[in-house]
Amino acid sequence: MIPLYYDLHLHSCLSPCGDDDMTPANIVGMAAVKGLDVIALTDHNSCKNCPAAMKHGEEYGVTVIPGMELTTSEEVHVVCLFPELKNAMDFDEYVYERILPIKNKKNIFGEQQIMDESDQVTEIEERLLISATSISFDEVFDLVNSYQGIAYPAHIDKSTTSLLSNLGFVPPDSSFTCAEITTYDHLHRIQKEHPYFLRCSMISCSDAHYLPDIHEPHYQLYVKSRKIPHILESLSRHPHT
Repeated sequence: MIPLYYDLHLHSCLSPCGDDDMTPANIVGMAAVKGLDVIALTDHNSCKNCPAAMKHGEEYGVTVIPGMELTTSEEVHVVCLFPELKNAMDFDEYVYERILPIKNKKNIFGEQQIMDESDQVTEIEERLLISATSISFDEVFDLVNSYQGIAYPAHIDKSTTSLLSNLGFVPPDSSFTCAEITTYDHLHRIQKEHPYFLRCSMISCSDAHYLPDIHEPHYQLYVKSRKIPHILESLSRHPHT
């Protein structure tokens, strides 16, 4: 097993709350400068900036996992990661048809920019991407699995848009084996209140919307190789196996 420094929850300028400086090239370049080995681009309800980010990952020597931060019908945020770009883009197409048809208000949320490999804007997404989808929390995990991906609840210790803030409990038929926490300072309390998380691999990611907020190389995953399927396998593994 090899250790990899990671940050698996990053937003680009495609997310309405993402800073304009969060271009695919800037994100991957900053990750390389900081010494991260693997990152995931997880814009709100979209994977459309993943192709450019993955291309820059090849140039900078950073593994870039194509992903999405899905908003469920209950407005719970779930991180979805995929082994191949095609899986991610197919999932993107499925999700787009299930986002509430609300127009983005650029003066409030900012522009939602889709970029090419040269960091040139190719399209402005007009539909508000932070809206809820019609996909429920209960169904999202099997759905993502059908696209060969993995999914896990985002920032469970956050006071909004998280599994615990919005539902208040872990559904008894849940199957996820990984969860994201903003700070490990909250881990003991959450595992005591919700023992389900004792069975999960717990990771901490930045949820960065600005370049300086991308994590420094503090946290590691232990994986068979830098290949994306092996990284996803490490996240799916029970922490005590």
